[in-house]
Amino acid sequence: MSGNPIYRRDFLEGLGKISLGALTAGGLSGWAVDAREQQTPKVWKPVSERKVRVGIVGYGVCRFGAAFGFQDHPNVEVVAVSDLIPDRRQGLMKACRCDKSYESLEVLVKDPKIEAVFVATDAPNHAKHCMDVLKHDKHVMTAVPAVLGSLEQAEQLVETVQATGFKYMMAETSCFRADCYGMRQIYQAGGFGRLIYSEGEYYHYHSKPIGSFKGWRIGMPPLWYPTHSTAYYVGVTGKRFTSVSCVGFNAGFDAYKPGANKYDNPFTDEVALFKTSEGGSSRMLMCKGIHKLVVERGRVFGERGWMDGTEYHGAEKKLPDTTRPPLPPGMPGGGHGGSHGLLSNEFITAILEDREPLVDIYEALAMTVPGIIAHQSALKDGETLNIPQYTIKQA
Repeated sequence: MSGNPIYRRDFLEGLGKISLGALTAGGLSGWAVDAREQQTPKVWKPVSERKVRVGIVGYGVCRFGAAFGFQDHPNVEVVAVSDLIPDRRQGLMKACRCDKSYESLEVLVKDPKIEAVFVATDAPNHAKHCMDVLKHDKHVMTAVPAVLGSLEQAEQLVETVQATGFKYMMAETSCFRADCYGMRQIYQAGGFGRLIYSEGEYYHYHSKPIGSFKGWRIGMPPLWYPTHSTAYYVGVTGKRFTSVSCVGFNAGFDAYKPGANKYDNPFTDEVALFKTSEGGSSRMLMCKGIHKLVVERGRVFGERGWMDGTEYHGAEKKLPDTTRPPLPPGMPGGGHGGSHGLLSNEFITAILEDREPLVDIYEALAMTVPGIIAHQSALKDGETLNIPQYTIKQA
């Protein structure tokens, strides 16, 4: 889903293609190479024999509570689950092979046996629910986005993470897609240099709203749900967006007519141009109006090379290992390009190793908040606006 055959055909005609094995042996530079080729398969090795006691909340339309594979991880014991709707609660218990449930997150977080919670609830409540988990002395992983349209909640969330000291992770799937993961490894090894330009695209056509708890998806501003796109810069570089100009478009769907949604949002599609902290630019979008197009993808273009999909084109003769981390035997990669299992494994491993997870609170807000500001820009006819920055609290 990450490759674009039109772009690849146009750009590769004059470049040729050489295998990774030839490059690592000292072959010609400046050629195209699939960053996944001829790399030694990785074998999962446990970092501990301990089981993290996990609670899981949310089994809505996407069934995300069970979709990330916590119940299949050898270092996890699913202690209890919860959903507000009894039938869904029963379904989540069955899917997670768990015999204990609570009627709400607010009750589940009081269970002293639980030490970490996966929040797969409705997006408007992600920040509130995560703060409740953290304040009950538990680690938390949340579905995206970190906050829904609220800069005030972004401030409250980062302050809560800092005050409690427990681990927070946002489960942004693009970060563990094969292309984005490979881009990150190559960027960190210097294979791109500074990024001059990057693109992140999330197309999710639906002329009729997807079902959601209390209708939260109906008419939602597109770039309030930006992280599948913004991960293709923030998740690659660890750098930041500093300002944005955004243009909105209305494809004419009923949910976006005047007065039809609670967000007072007229846009089905938003395309934003960001300035980056490296001095480059980045085009990020979320579009619902392009007929039957459903895909998440990105591209990066740097001083020393570029990538579209998993093919690297650049000056490096030797690439770093770009294969994704291994999963425990019997644990599926899951959806969104096989990223689900990798995200839950990263969260559990971070707890066991007592380190920050890949998408911690600062990376999560760096992917989420720029979309909030982009929507404000679109409402102001593309006015350039500065983006708030969130930094680690100094001791």
